[in-house]
Amino acid sequence: MLRRVVGTRYVTPLREGGSLPGVIEADDLGTYVVKFRGAGQGPKALVAEVIAGELARRLGLPVPELVVLELDPVIARAEPDQEIQELLKHSGGDNLGMDFLPGALNFDPLAHPIDPLLASRIVWFDAFVENVDRSWRNPNMLTWAHGKLWLIDHGAALYFHHNWPRAGAVVHRPFKGDDHVLAPYATRLAEADASLGPQITRELLTDVLALVPDGWLAAPDSEDPLLATPDGVRTAYRDHLLARAAGRDAWLPAGVAK
Repeated sequence: MLRRVVGTRYVTPLREGGSLPGVIEADDLGTYVVKFRGAGQGPKALVAEVIAGELARRLGLPVPELVVLELDPVIARAEPDQEIQELLKHSGGDNLGMDFLPGALNFDPLAHPIDPLLASRIVWFDAFVENVDRSWRNPNMLTWAHGKLWLIDHGAALYFHHNWPRAGAVVHRPFKGDDHVLAPYATRLAEADASLGPQITRELLTDVLALVPDGWLAAPDSEDPLLATPDGVRTAYRDHLLARAAGRDAWLPAGVAK
């Protein structure tokens, strides 16, 4: 399980986020950017954040610490904005927090040079988890602390889980990364593939999936009995991602020779 903290004060909304994330102080004296389970995207966006973010971390990519942030809806009483009040009221319980990086800047490839191998590893990873939200319009990368790069916002990844009955048919879906912000700099994809591909193992995925809270995983809308329990949903994610890793020729960006 991810480290657990309790929210103590709602600080401010981040209006640039489509799901209206907010900055919240917690009982460990830390400050976190919080994605709320009551937002329109629902718990599956939080599941994608944990699976993709923690998988990236284990592959050696830089992701700010993720925590489970427990929220008491009473925190909404001091918030004057009606929309935010409603969001907080519907987000009682476990939410997803990411360590807040004060003063961080949005990544700009023209202003922040990036190593071709790191760019290639990030593009490979985004292709694997089908992260469609790292374009030049919205890089979802920050530079902080002497220019170090950090990856954020993976809620749009793993979008196969929005249609489980069809997930098996799209397991080898090619990655459309033409507008990926790092595509022009990812000149060492074959090297990235040789390094990262073999690391996607059953053991790694089992470890990452165990970090997702049970309450975010139940799929009561599914007619498949295998998806009726949190562990059943974990197995479905694991098997899908293992199959995708085994069929890398089908989805890797063009020109990657294995």
